[in-house]
Amino acid sequence: MKKIILSTLAISSLAMAMDEAQIKLDITDTKAKIKELNANLKQLKAQLPKKDSEFMTHTELGYITTSGNTNTETFNLDAKVKKNWGSHVVTLSALMQYGTESEIENKNRVVVELEYDYDITDRLSFGYLVGYKDDKFSGFDYQLYTGPGAKYKAIKTATQKLSLEGNILYALDSIQDTYKDGLGNVVSYPFPAGSINQNDGVNNSYASYRAKAIYNWQALENLKFNQELSYRSEFSDSQNYFAYSKTSFSSKVSDIFSAGVSLQADYVNKPAVGKTSTDRTITFNLIADY
Repeated sequence: MKKIILSTLAISSLAMAMDEAQIKLDITDTKAKIKELNANLKQLKAQLPKKDSEFMTHTELGYITTSGNTNTETFNLDAKVKKNWGSHVVTLSALMQYGTESEIENKNRVVVELEYDYDITDRLSFGYLVGYKDDKFSGFDYQLYTGPGAKYKAIKTATQKLSLEGNILYALDSIQDTYKDGLGNVVSYPFPAGSINQNDGVNNSYASYRAKAIYNWQALENLKFNQELSYRSEFSDSQNYFAYSKTSFSSKVSDIFSAGVSLQADYVNKPAVGKTSTDRTITFNLIADY
């Protein structure tokens, strides 16, 4: 009798183990199928044609303040608004950065670009660019550049996108006046009280070009990597060039909001007197896409 009971228990345990193993296999197989279906769904969505009229915004907002031994305040806004009417696309980008230390400015930068593009195909477009840059600490009153160009979407998949751009530009650089203190030393913005204006600022206009690349990679379901690189140079003087890089990571918090960190590097090959070539900024941002 005991042997029968033990045999029955053994068979029941084996059957339960086999059922449990089969259930685990079914769960694994179902998860794999769901993952494959989600990947196929993303690819199909990426292939959908543009709507006749579409409006999109992307906003990155960062703010840091400290008090005590140091009193600093830093504000960062990086926004993009995009609107299309069929094959016509208008994009407005704005970058604003402002900072103070003990109520004295240590950052004051604005970059605005307005772009119009006409899509020839789903990958190639031609357009026109107008850009304006005002950085009080760069040695320039402002920089203006405008001209026609083309864009090509070299990579366009569900997880990766690479856009290449090129423009022929007219550029105008308004170089700041030099200021000196009472001892004749050159001083920088924000100019101390009693600074003397040398009235030696000039405007430099020239033909130039800009090459730009934007790469987006959905590395994980909840992690996105973005890299933007641009290079703008004068045709007749290859030493007069400007480079910009923005590297960022973001992670979704909800359907609209994400948290992100970015590193920006702004390079001037011929900086103004008393200025360094590279200006770097690290920001931690709340991001909204809608």
